[in-house]
Amino acid sequence: MPQTNRSLTINGDTYEFSGDPRTSLLDFLRRDCGLTGTKKGCDHGQCGSCTVIVNGQRINSCLSLAVMHDGDAITTIEGLGTPDDLSPLQAAFVKHDAYQCGYCTPGQICSAQAMLEEAKAGWPSFVSDDLDGEVKLTREEISERMSGNICRCAAYSNIVEAILETMEAGE
Repeated sequence: MPQTNRSLTINGDTYEFSGDPRTSLLDFLRRDCGLTGTKKGCDHGQCGSCTVIVNGQRINSCLSLAVMHDGDAITTIEGLGTPDDLSPLQAAFVKHDAYQCGYCTPGQICSAQAMLEEAKAGWPSFVSDDLDGEVKLTREEISERMSGNICRCAAYSNIVEAILETMEAGE
């Protein structure tokens, strides 16, 4: 199998990829970069546990090849905050107990972070009342926008509370 050389920027650091071009971004992050915060759930793009932010947009890293991201800015849960310096969204997740087993939490937080930016940019969703007006993140709107991230422990109401608090604080 031919090797492919790429340079990926992950959480502000440069990582060289010269492996099998069939390697998923998820496997590269976990195995080759040691960034194990991004979780492998279903490996089919159905659960959202592997959500990361690429150039400001959330993606399922299990469905994307590492070689596709030469020059992209990739943010994982490790790039949003640290245990000693949590991001506002991470702190809200802790405050509202928006996790139980914690497995889906990194993907939930990455997805929520990008979702808040989508709303600031005025991107409507399926349940938006007005496609041209200001986007207002209601509970229904947040639930719709976060529907690609499954929490098998069903901490959904706490997740929405954490997102609402972060949004209302303007962070």
